[in-house]
Amino acid sequence: MKKEMSSFDVGAVVREMSRLVEGHLDKVYQTGTDVLFRINVKNAGKSELFFRGGKWIYLAPDRPETDVTPGPFAAFLRKHLINARIGKTSQSGADRMIVMEVFKSDGAYQLIFELFGGGNILLVQDGTIVNCLVQKTFRERTTRPGQPYVTPAQRFNPFTASEGEFAAEFRKSDADTVRTLATVNNLGGQYAEEVCARAGIAKDTPSSGISDADISKLYGALQTIIADMRDRPAAMLYRKDGRIIDLAPADLAIHSGDEKEEVPSISEAIGALMSENAALFKEERKDPEIEKLKKRIAKQTETVELYRKEAEEYKSQGDVLYMEYQKVSELLTVLAEQSAKLSWEKLEAGARKISWVTDIVPAKNLVTARIGDFEVKLDYTKSIDANASDIYALGKTEAQKAVNAEAALKDSQDELAKREHEFGKRKEAEASRAAPTKRFWFEAYKWFISSGGRLVLGGRDVKSNDAVVKKHMKEKDLYAHADIHGAPSIVVKEGLSASPEEMREACWFALAHSKAWTAGSPEGGAFWTYPDQVSKTPDAGQFVPRGAFIIRGKRNWEYHIPLEMAVGEIFYEGARKVMCAPVTVMEKASSKYVVIKPSKEKNPHLNGELAKLFSVPEEEISSIVPPGPAVVIRKVVPEEEPAEETE
Repeated sequence: MKKEMSSFDVGAVVREMSRLVEGHLDKVYQTGTDVLFRINVKNAGKSELFFRGGKWIYLAPDRPETDVTPGPFAAFLRKHLINARIGKTSQSGADRMIVMEVFKSDGAYQLIFELFGGGNILLVQDGTIVNCLVQKTFRERTTRPGQPYVTPAQRFNPFTASEGEFAAEFRKSDADTVRTLATVNNLGGQYAEEVCARAGIAKDTPSSGISDADISKLYGALQTIIADMRDRPAAMLYRKDGRIIDLAPADLAIHSGDEKEEVPSISEAIGALMSENAALFKEERKDPEIEKLKKRIAKQTETVELYRKEAEEYKSQGDVLYMEYQKVSELLTVLAEQSAKLSWEKLEAGARKISWVTDIVPAKNLVTARIGDFEVKLDYTKSIDANASDIYALGKTEAQKAVNAEAALKDSQDELAKREHEFGKRKEAEASRAAPTKRFWFEAYKWFISSGGRLVLGGRDVKSNDAVVKKHMKEKDLYAHADIHGAPSIVVKEGLSASPEEMREACWFALAHSKAWTAGSPEGGAFWTYPDQVSKTPDAGQFVPRGAFIIRGKRNWEYHIPLEMAVGEIFYEGARKVMCAPVTVMEKASSKYVVIKPSKEKNPHLNGELAKLFSVPEEEISSIVPPGPAVVIRKVVPEEEPAEETE
């Protein structure tokens, strides 16, 4: 199974990331070294750029699971880059490194994604590292905040090299052909083999045996691969015995004997690999602060033990002096007397003749003697009692240091216990948190699927109210609206072919998402029109505010629409979704739903209860239900069949 991206894969992802240009950074999430960037893309909803395990980066086709509480790096990026505008994204040469331009009011930044050496993400401004996911010191550079960002030395770029440059690089090696292409020509193992296969040259041929004509064939094969990737956005998955073993942004000859599956993009290919091998790619969740505390505690424990050992050592040295009292006292007396008569050299020479004296420093009046199992340093100008008193004092000092260090250790242990408890609760909450369902582009708007299978879109705010009409309403669509100030614009895709029942559903949806819901009305009315009746051009003396439109001509009204909606489970394009739609729609579309209506009393737990019922995150519910308090008036939930007994 493929373990990391190649530079060819990185190049393909960079091409896909071009759609993020002019998008705005919405949120950043972090779990260990997994970092998710949620980006609002103009007219396309949210895109999720996922940096995983330091070896993968892709636009996740499904919403990845992440910690609710952002890690320290994600929290920093949230503070500094929220709503930042995304600029150009590029690959650094042929390296596994991506540079994304990011713009804020305080200037231009670069988000640099490194997919080598364990992986890293760095925020850089004016050539200086502002912050980074992983702090490291390498031989040639340091990746730490405040340090200049040093780009790793770029290797040979086969993507832009001319045939002459490619040949000159190839001739530098004396290895076989495939190794030369992989390392010297910087193709990597997978594409070195592919180039050999396409050129019809045995990969184990010594590079010295490759003619100029053969090098030309190799270069030509490389150009066909580059052209394949450039001209087709699709990617390939390769399977063996049903399991994904490889992926590539081109159809590779080296996998001619394997099962092939074409997918729309390299990101979808990577997403499929991640999904199939979730357990292998899932990184153990760790709290960086807990890891720091553990290291601090280990060091503090060593310090306490060292102080205790030294305190005990000094006490034992003081005790042994009294065990050899006569012997030590005579030594000190002799040395004190002789030091007054002899030169330092003669004193030292004489002292070293004593078998149990190991060292003497006349300049400092110090002698080191082996007494029992210890080497004891003594001042020979002092008495044995004075020396013992000095040694015991040193022991007491070390013992007090041990006490102080133990207090600091206890504080760290208490802090660790508190942090681990909080982290455990957080992990438990994450484990019990439902996984999000697959996200579709239309979820940037209010939405539902009509009883006839048509997509119905509605604005969430004044900005998306404009967008839903200007960008998504076409000639064959229809428009619906509740005759209430601030109601959303509703677009029924392919509405010209819709049944009267579907148009009532669209009006129902428009009414439910208007202020009629928050007012608690029992019923109301709404209308639908044709696209050419909807205009932004006011009559003389009129003004059309942002998010509003002028309707000219006949309005097709629907009256006595009940202010009730249903939240239920459906399947759309093979994916499970939770949808909020008119009750008549849900009665046909789902066997599991609840009916809600406006309420005068707030129920802060309703969304959580619905999320638990449908096994989705609470934010999925809050994004689809009407604005304002609601109450459940009916539940349709199939009973679970009793489990069969087994012997």
